Amino acid sequence: MSRIVQVANFVTPSSGGLRTTLRHLASGYAEAGHDVIQVLPGPADQDVGTSSGRQILRRSPALPGTGYRVLRGGAQLTALLDRLEPDRIEVHDRTTLRGLGSWAAARGVPSLVVSHERTDRWLEQWVPHSLPLTSLADRYNAELAARFDVVLCTTAWAAAEFERLPTPHLVRVPLGVDLDGLHPQAADGVWRRHQLCGAEHLLILVSRLSREKRPLLALETVAELVRRGRSVRLLVAGSGPQQRMLQRRAHAWRFAGQPQRRQPPDPWPFAGRPPRPQLPVSFVGYVSERAQLARLLASADLLLAPGPVETFGLAALEALASGTSAIVNQASALPEVIGDSGGRCAEGRATAFADAVEQELAVAADLRRAGARTRAERFPWPATVAGFLNAHKLPLSAPTSTISANPVEQASGAQRSG
Repeated sequence: MSRIVQVANFVTPSSGGLRTTLRHLASGYAEAGHDVIQVLPGPADQDVGTSSGRQILRRSPALPGTGYRVLRGGAQLTALLDRLEPDRIEVHDRTTLRGLGSWAAARGVPSLVVSHERTDRWLEQWVPHSLPLTSLADRYNAELAARFDVVLCTTAWAAAEFERLPTPHLVRVPLGVDLDGLHPQAADGVWRRHQLCGAEHLLILVSRLSREKRPLLALETVAELVRRGRSVRLLVAGSGPQQRMLQRRAHAWRFAGQPQRRQPPDPWPFAGRPPRPQLPVSFVGYVSERAQLARLLASADLLLAPGPVETFGLAALEALASGTSAIVNQASALPEVIGDSGGRCAEGRATAFADAVEQELAVAADLRRAGARTRAERFPWPATVAGFLNAHKLPLSAPTSTISANPVEQASGAQRSG
């Protein structure tokens, strides 16, 4: 048995993909007989036992405007790691925690860093393009790679910026999906009809509502579909710093030929839900119950994934497992995740997304659902756990003969494009 210490930033009780990933990895490591300790940021110090090991929250400062807290990578954190005495350290952050690779090297502890984002694409989102963004990203990534024994990426898209360095200790392991808890059979026709409010097709956005996820593009896509005469309704499941802005925009949306409506002030000035928006969209907030999420995902016609910097997109993969195909941003890693049977990719414009929605809805529903589920079945969590343990050079307790080869590497380049 080895002690694996996972350290991560940007994890909250209502966060999505990274929190889900950490939970499944810890569970898989524990089932393989390893001791797992997670060190995460929180509002106060806390040390609790979980079903898969131990979770330590360290009081950490909030990152303004994001809803996240960030661990300081200084002496207090390294002193804690010294006391924990890990046999392996697994870092899920490339900002304040990048120095942990050097800490591990000095103590002879094998280290692994997971790249959950792509530096060059993030710089494009936030930094003026007049700067040498590729050179800046290459230097940043080279310094990161030099600190750790293994750099792990979940898609070819995410690995590309390390391959051009090159990075000899680069490993690619796709993430997984809960194929038992998420299934087309979770669909609920009565619930679906209630959510549709008389519309014909139910679209969903399951995402953190923040700038890099581009949730406004989902609203713009719905507006374009309505303009074309399509009977659709969008259900937005998630929370984040842009939630109130999106609610205001949906309520005050002006279509061509309509007078501009006065926007309500922020924050919403009365208790309860805001009035029904002019745009056919409902905001349900963060869905914490897995059974409710399974019902939502399985009852929809399509999921929209408009984010251009998604390195894997677990929400899209969870939709596929539920039999719901996805419309994804072609600039992200998601085209290689959905493959040629899990939906369509589109340029990051409302008209292109609307085209892809119409084309996907033209496919018979039973064929869409079967294709989505079949694609998701290539991403079981046991394969992900096996890949991570192999990257750590640690054993599995169970035979791995039934674990399939890397589905991302096998992905066809012929996914449907909108």
